[in-house]
Amino acid sequence: MLQEKTTKENHVSRRSFLRNGAAAAAGFMIVPRHVLGGKGYTAPSDRLRVAGIGVGGKGQSDLAEIAKGPADVVYLCDVDDRRAAASVKAFPKAKYYKDFREMLDKEHKNIDAVTVSTPDHNHAIQALAAMQLGKHVYVQKPLTHDIYEARVLTEAAKKYKVVTQMGNQGASGDGVRQLMEWYNAGLIGEVTEVNCWTNRPVWPQGIPWSANKGLIPKELDWDLWLGTAPYKEYVDKLVPFNWRGWWDYGTGALGDMGCHIIEPPFRILDLGYPTEVECSVGSVYVDEFKRGYFPESCPPSSVRLKFNGKNGKPIFMNWIDGGLKPARPEELGPNEPMGDKDGTSGVIFVGTKGKMMCGTYGMYPTLLPTSRTKEVNVPQTIARVPEGHYVQWVNACIAGYGKKQLSSPFEIAGPLTETVLMGNLAIRSFDYKDADGKFPGRGIKLLWDGPNMKITNFEPANQFVKREYRSGWKLGK
Repeated sequence: MLQEKTTKENHVSRRSFLRNGAAAAAGFMIVPRHVLGGKGYTAPSDRLRVAGIGVGGKGQSDLAEIAKGPADVVYLCDVDDRRAAASVKAFPKAKYYKDFREMLDKEHKNIDAVTVSTPDHNHAIQALAAMQLGKHVYVQKPLTHDIYEARVLTEAAKKYKVVTQMGNQGASGDGVRQLMEWYNAGLIGEVTEVNCWTNRPVWPQGIPWSANKGLIPKELDWDLWLGTAPYKEYVDKLVPFNWRGWWDYGTGALGDMGCHIIEPPFRILDLGYPTEVECSVGSVYVDEFKRGYFPESCPPSSVRLKFNGKNGKPIFMNWIDGGLKPARPEELGPNEPMGDKDGTSGVIFVGTKGKMMCGTYGMYPTLLPTSRTKEVNVPQTIARVPEGHYVQWVNACIAGYGKKQLSSPFEIAGPLTETVLMGNLAIRSFDYKDADGKFPGRGIKLLWDGPNMKITNFEPANQFVKREYRSGWKLGK
């Protein structure tokens, strides 16, 4: 499932795109912007003018990959001069800003597209601000911090008719396409259960808020970094990486790796919104082996999601993080790797006629037993993406909205992100503490009304669908 409806002339279902996409991929042609016209297409050349928001770390590599296509990085924006230094050096002609709002306000006429590679809590406001100006957007995973934000961006992509892509690069890989060809050929029958696991977190989480107060580095605008999040005093070692383990900024192991690991089954099985979710949370022991209650920090966890399958039968998806793994399939040899080559992450599809598995990003697609992988000969029916995830987006931006299919447009990435974040909603509900000091969310199954974004059987859980922004920040104009 790579793209759903765009226009009436280009109505492509998730599965039909993957089956019939080869012809579409074969015929790409750049169309001059002066022919296309419309909002966001005023540049006289056939090169995309890109502005980057968050240009250190992953943002740095994002821009480097985008620049491999017919694109020019013309503006850079980052709240931390230290993190931005490498991109500033790599793109010396690009003008540099600290505040994305100032950049978009002053320079929007000279920008065609924007990349967003900031911490999770600011993705939505930055992406939507660009979309409302008619700019195409590439946003790192997870698409947003909250379920509500994901729905807003999904709807905005259609409203503003901009080309969108989420940064889950495996969506453009060969692995997931191979898996789907096997599934479409009926090699494992109907899938009833999917097991997903990861070694994340590789950062501190499930702990009390740090007491390591520090001096704000002169290169960092701490207030801008906080953005939508509640104001807190600066602490050492939160920036630039460890924010992932705190609910105010990150989305934990699920947010960090879910869009990479859950994406193959979500696409292959054409899953929609989950209908039920439940979880268990690992213990963190402090004070002589008493479990600590740290509502600000993401705990280690496992999640079980239920979906309505297309054949009317349920499909269950199990997620485990913290380095734990599901049971090893009997069909897998004792010395054969499970998932990734080192076994740290992966996916196992359990079907009525067999099993298959893959690693992170859909890599290492394998039928079980592994000998079947070489024995079967299923024709290639799904177009590959030889240009890669980033250049695919650049080419689509130049072609114009609805002219070229993408691997992870927001109409796909949005529901995928909502599914990932549904796990976090369950985790936070599990650790919800009421006024009486009790945890009423533990031991229950949450029932989800996807179209209306509402838990129907436990009202306190709904506070985690949409968070309140800090004063002075809002989503959209």
